[in-house]
Amino acid sequence: MTKTNIKLSELPETTTADGVKEYGPTSYETQIAILSHYLHTFEGRKDMDARTNRDKILTAIRDYIEYKRVHDKKNPMWQDVDDEEVTMAAESPLENDLFRDFFDVPFPAPKNPKFTFIDLFAGIGGFRIAMQELGGKCVYSSEFDAQAQKTYMANYGEMPFGDITKELTKSYIPDGFDVLCGGFPCQAFSLAGKRLGFEDETRGTLFFEIEDILRRKQPKAFFLENVKGLMIHKGGQTIKTILEHLDDAGYDVVPPQIVNAMDFGVPQHRERVYIIGFRKDLHIDISQFKYPDPTTPNGKRVHFIDVREETPVPAKYYLSTQYVATLVAHKARHEAKGHGFGYEIISDNQVANAIVVGGMGRERNLVIDKRQKDLTPTTNIKGVVNTDGIRRMTPREWARLQGFPENFKIVVADASAYKQFGNSVAIPAIKATAENELKLLGVL
Repeated sequence: MTKTNIKLSELPETTTADGVKEYGPTSYETQIAILSHYLHTFEGRKDMDARTNRDKILTAIRDYIEYKRVHDKKNPMWQDVDDEEVTMAAESPLENDLFRDFFDVPFPAPKNPKFTFIDLFAGIGGFRIAMQELGGKCVYSSEFDAQAQKTYMANYGEMPFGDITKELTKSYIPDGFDVLCGGFPCQAFSLAGKRLGFEDETRGTLFFEIEDILRRKQPKAFFLENVKGLMIHKGGQTIKTILEHLDDAGYDVVPPQIVNAMDFGVPQHRERVYIIGFRKDLHIDISQFKYPDPTTPNGKRVHFIDVREETPVPAKYYLSTQYVATLVAHKARHEAKGHGFGYEIISDNQVANAIVVGGMGRERNLVIDKRQKDLTPTTNIKGVVNTDGIRRMTPREWARLQGFPENFKIVVADASAYKQFGNSVAIPAIKATAENELKLLGVL
């Protein structure tokens, strides 16, 4: 068997503006997306019989091996893989040791899934964890951000496909899945900022990518999430337009409702609108759908102290005296103008404000923690570390605020981690709502 593709190591490597490495015409990340999706959906697949798909898989496997040869030279396994082994690996991937990294992950798919779903605008997989815990298997994921892709791969063994606006990306979405899940980008509808909505060409119109996929693939149901500002944007006209488009795409839509994460066992005041729909030909009575009642572990509300780091956190999370002074002055200026902007300190027995992307997401969730005695600066700061115990929450604390399990891997720098958790869905609220949807759908 003659090798037909060029080695990755022989191609010029470039990096795009968003940090994606590209080798020649197809990025390595896309090749890994093809390979990892194939590996995780291999059982029961028939499309390997098609020559074009077979060639794509073989190419992806070869490219993966070439990448490993270059970057994992200490492991002799990668140096001697021949074309016969590549073909055997493609035909029996679940029995091949070459792909151990794709399966040795914290959150593998259930062995005997009750339903299938796709994860759009996947972020770091908050929807995925919720749906997997209910017995679902993810058969496709898409996420544009390179750092989020890295976290997703580390936790699920799957590289999400990239830009969902591209036809090539959509071409890998399989037929016959049950539920479309998506926390589509919400900045365009946020209560903060310009609130351009559908006029925001880079974010707001991404809803129409969801509509396009619903029209093409016609899954049985969908579950969408967005900020509560969507409900009042342009006097309610934006949500009305969205619901009209979903109806026209062939779905009966449950009246959207704002759900607060703190009602489902996490100490975060996070209100988000949920939009749920069922395909019309299923004749499901949507009046029977009920949003879940609030639940609290052991009958009591969870507070920040319940998610606080168990041991003292490093000095780098503590604010400098100069930074504290800047925050105090900033808040005073806004209070003088009658505004409520500014930092906020969350006490141990309080519920955190919504964690969001950007500096104020952290500054409105400061805490007092005097357990750390060594306040020697480990990063470049102006002034000295404050001695009042004022610090930011850590990325792990943010993970807990969103309901991520303790074994969720944080594999990126803090700045990216804050962004990823701030953009995520609150897993317990999603799971409780999805459970009611799936019961009405008849798969649970």
